[in-house]
Amino acid sequence: MEKEKKIKLGISIGDLNGIGSEIILKTFEDIRMLEFCTPIIFGSIKTMSFFKKHFDSGVNFHGINHTDQIVDGKVNVVNVWKENVDINFGEEDSKIGEYSIKSLEAATNALKDNAIDVLVTAPIHKHNIQSESFKFPGHTNYLAEKLGGKSLMFMITDTLKVGLLTDHVPVKDVSSQITAELINEKVNTVYKSLVEDFGIRKPKIAVLGINPHAGDNGVIGEEDDAILRPTLEAIKDKMVYGPYSADSFFGSSNYKNFDAIIASYHDQGLIPFKTITFGHGVNYTAGLSKVRTSPDHGTAFEIAGKGEADNGSFKEAVFKAIDIFNSREEYNEYAKNPLRKAPKRLEKPTRPRDK
Repeated sequence: MEKEKKIKLGISIGDLNGIGSEIILKTFEDIRMLEFCTPIIFGSIKTMSFFKKHFDSGVNFHGINHTDQIVDGKVNVVNVWKENVDINFGEEDSKIGEYSIKSLEAATNALKDNAIDVLVTAPIHKHNIQSESFKFPGHTNYLAEKLGGKSLMFMITDTLKVGLLTDHVPVKDVSSQITAELINEKVNTVYKSLVEDFGIRKPKIAVLGINPHAGDNGVIGEEDDAILRPTLEAIKDKMVYGPYSADSFFGSSNYKNFDAIIASYHDQGLIPFKTITFGHGVNYTAGLSKVRTSPDHGTAFEIAGKGEADNGSFKEAVFKAIDIFNSREEYNEYAKNPLRKAPKRLEKPTRPRDK
């Protein structure tokens, strides 16, 4: 079998007062990780050295000023800034938010320029990052603008994948934003991702209703019958089913019958996803020209700096970025000559995962 390509894996550092630095260090303390990727952290060698000392980490860094200085087999740190930063774990600080954005912008530019292959983002604090020059509710919307494409928040594990019709939208605005056009867009994005990013040739997709009990034939809202049902019926060739009543869908294990589930709004999809998978799930931004993943949690200010953070989800985000990149490469190679025999799947050596 063909050996898995060791790719250049960019990392944006997230909120410096949160747990991002800790989960990055814990992930790459295991030197076996360097067998699968060449990590490039966009931050500062001074800042990472502070974290290394604070957490008594054994990670050795290779400081560089430009991505053309990346060294394979090392944990590279690009100096996006060179000054000392005043870090106070667990505190909300707009100045620290500025460093989050500096790291994200530098990493995104490197991704656009193909200086790195994929991007894994450590958690940011959505309030701290807001400024006159940055008015995005989070990574997904920012990356959609910078990289182009119809982005979709796709929460994934090997056995459960949940996408969203609406993501960071107030609940009061959800039903007004769900249109036939939006449903088509999100279903197409999920379908395309399942085929190209995960190698599922004939995916089955379930869609959850907007209202309780999917509207109960109009008794609890008209949106499911007026918008969701007719739109899904029109695109049933995509093997899309629903709308299903969300309250029993996961508890009955019906989700196991589908390759992906599309929820109507944020909490409808993420509460069951995180209940089932927390600590091992990954947030993947589907629909973009480049691969971006992140852990399924936030900055966790309440435990920041204490050495208590679990890096399991971040490590999974690293592996999923690698897998998706390789799956896309394989799909694109096959698409060039669809008449030939499908290529063999890339060999995946045993990977170090936390118990």
